[in-house]
Amino acid sequence: MHSNRNIFLVSVVLMSWLPLITTGQNKQAALFDANWLFRRVGLQADGSVVAEPTGLQEISADETGWRKLDLPHDWAIEGPFRIDLAGETGKLPYKGIGWYRKHFTLPRTDSAKQLFLDFDGAMAYAQVWLNGHYLGTWPYGYSSFRMELTPFLQFGKENVLAVRVSTEHWDSRWYSGAGIYRHVWLVKTNPVHVAHWGTFITTPHVTRQKAVVQVQVKVDNQSGNPVLAGVHTELFTMDNHNKPGVRVATLKDSVLSIAPGKTAEAMVSAVVVNPQFWDLESPHRYLARTTITANKKLVDTYYTAFGIRTLQFTARNGFLLNGRRVQIQGTCNHHDAGALGAAINTSALRRQLTILKEMGCNALRTSHNPPAPELLELADEMGFLVWDEAFDCWKHGKKKEDYNKLYDEWHEKDLEALVHRDRNHPSVFIWSIGNEVMDQRDSAMTAHLANIVKREDPTRPVSNGYNDPDGGREVGAAVALDIMGVNYFFSRQPQWDADARYANKPTIGSETSSCISSRGEYFFDKKYANWQVSSYDNAYPGWGCSPDEQFRTNAKFAHLLGEFVWTGFDYLGEPTPYNSDETNLLNFRNDPSMKEALEQKLSALRKSKAPARSSYFGIVDLCGFPKDRYYLYQSHWRPNFPMVHILPHWNWKNRIDSIVPVHIYTSGDEVELFLNGQSLGRKKKAPQQYRLQWDSVVYKPGELVAIAYKAGKQWAREVRTTTGEAAALQLQANRSSIKGDGQDLVFITISVTDSKGRLVPTARHTINCRLQGEGEMVATDNGDATSFIPFSSSVRPAFNGLMLVVVKAHAGARGKLKLIVESPGLTTGVLEISCANTLNNNKK
Repeated sequence: MHSNRNIFLVSVVLMSWLPLITTGQNKQAALFDANWLFRRVGLQADGSVVAEPTGLQEISADETGWRKLDLPHDWAIEGPFRIDLAGETGKLPYKGIGWYRKHFTLPRTDSAKQLFLDFDGAMAYAQVWLNGHYLGTWPYGYSSFRMELTPFLQFGKENVLAVRVSTEHWDSRWYSGAGIYRHVWLVKTNPVHVAHWGTFITTPHVTRQKAVVQVQVKVDNQSGNPVLAGVHTELFTMDNHNKPGVRVATLKDSVLSIAPGKTAEAMVSAVVVNPQFWDLESPHRYLARTTITANKKLVDTYYTAFGIRTLQFTARNGFLLNGRRVQIQGTCNHHDAGALGAAINTSALRRQLTILKEMGCNALRTSHNPPAPELLELADEMGFLVWDEAFDCWKHGKKKEDYNKLYDEWHEKDLEALVHRDRNHPSVFIWSIGNEVMDQRDSAMTAHLANIVKREDPTRPVSNGYNDPDGGREVGAAVALDIMGVNYFFSRQPQWDADARYANKPTIGSETSSCISSRGEYFFDKKYANWQVSSYDNAYPGWGCSPDEQFRTNAKFAHLLGEFVWTGFDYLGEPTPYNSDETNLLNFRNDPSMKEALEQKLSALRKSKAPARSSYFGIVDLCGFPKDRYYLYQSHWRPNFPMVHILPHWNWKNRIDSIVPVHIYTSGDEVELFLNGQSLGRKKKAPQQYRLQWDSVVYKPGELVAIAYKAGKQWAREVRTTTGEAAALQLQANRSSIKGDGQDLVFITISVTDSKGRLVPTARHTINCRLQGEGEMVATDNGDATSFIPFSSSVRPAFNGLMLVVVKAHAGARGKLKLIVESPGLTTGVLEISCANTLNNNKK
């Protein structure tokens, strides 16, 4: 690794859990999600309170009336939405206390093992008991953590696990979810084994001809005797199914002398000849297999997937991945999956990333907390870069009971957990210690946190998201960072480029634009109406700007590393401009006039009880349906992809002979627009112009055609047609088959169409859905931020012609699932999905 103030050059790797590879005495890691019991006490969904009984952790606790369920589980997403609740947390009743209990039996043959529970995340203040014995706590709901079961297990008998989580004293600025909302794993090892997150693989020297792969392995000895532990590691290529291929290197063996109850560390390296690099277009990965012997007996086999690549961050030449300049085209994303809430689901997450990839997105910011492990695994596999973020606040909070209550005792533990878990992922290219924190001018605190991260992983740069970048730089707090993360305020970038302290410090747009819109809503003489926002992509809060203006900023400061747009997807909570959350004032802490104006708006919103429960920031709506803005980003981020997009739709029966402005987004350089066969002119993009506008089009029903050209040749074509009346329901699934594992999801789009099969863009018909077969409808939605219909409802109106249904097959299901959708006066829609029994309970 080479590092100086000019550049930050690193090559690092990934670690991800893989499907279990049987090797006799291999470490066992199995999903522990099935067959839990749940009870909610304290604050209830309807606002009432149920007193919390004592003794719910005891073996003998009364379980009468407890609900049976599988994890991951988010109790708050069930609703109901309540107008009296805060808009910033989605008007969902997330505050409460949840108790989870699980009965399980382990064979007597496991009595010589060490057993652990790995929690990927539990919201919040998790406390864990086994057979009435307290194991420990982990308050921060976004952190992954381990609890050891061994001392209190009864082998060959029933055990009772109890977990208490509470959000009653957890304040959030967005929808956090509630409950054990990520996976839980049961881990079995021998007493001598690779420690938790016990491998760290780096590549300190990389060329196209060879890569030095360095493997650090920590080995725990939980036996009662000293041992001589042998460490042996081999490196393999890795196929698309996460299985080992050809062996490419064998590392030198190590022997560790480990006292009882102690940990020892081996550090070995080898050379991979002609390495295949992990890159955005070709995310190649390798696999390290580490075996541990204790007194010459095999006791553990541990797999670490890894990728080889180099990162270079410069203040003048931008970001280089494997020596190639890459402009960061990123999106910020909160962790919820829309109608599914905060409960992690890999197929839902893969769908989101696929949609973003198609737009041209190449980077993700985990706003503003550690993500689920699955996000990093998918980023590794699909070729995304990840800005991995720890906190939304430090010692001084934004809300009364946010992370500020945990900071003193937990900040170092939480940072270590984040870095140890994620430091081997090649997708992770920047660590972030915070977002818009109140302490961003605190130089000592900034340096302290940055140094913790660098101590645990010296191979990656550390950054922070500043909404007071002038303040952070003036006092010198940003000196402790490797990269300056700026949220929105770039106006004084030239001054900081000229400052000796920052002249060699790279800058990135850690949060940009904040454009807001509602899918399919168009207003001609205003931007806001009926608690919606016009989709002409010209609305944004006072701290934000249009996408076009941000593109111009990026071009003006071409040395910037790129941007993370706020946000890729709509999310639950924070329904700006209808959000009365006072933390919005923090964006204008140094601008009294803007702060005063916003304060007046917030006061009015509090009185109006705005009926909005999800954000308008997304480039994609809460259902995963692209807004118009999606195509503006695609036109800029994928300049070689032939595309042209027209907005608005062309169903305006109340505006005949009135003006309807037409905007065009295209990756071409000029467009000719036709209405009913008559040319409305051919326009060419000027430098730093990102949309073409025909603002005086007089509406006539019929056909609007845009033909895009590039370098004088026809490039792409799109048509907008005035449709007939709504006549039918059409269904389209994102996949034609589903795994019968009880977890895999298929997302089905319902379109209201006319008799010719064309989407009717103004349709609001109420649709009734039912599913036949061995499965269930998990959720429905329509992308309307003002809808208070529970996501579990099978009846919902379309919003501007579209609706979404999410289905899953039951565990062990076979045959077909049949979705039937009906609406009075419309032809019924039917869709079949084939399913197969593909149960797999192994850790991946």
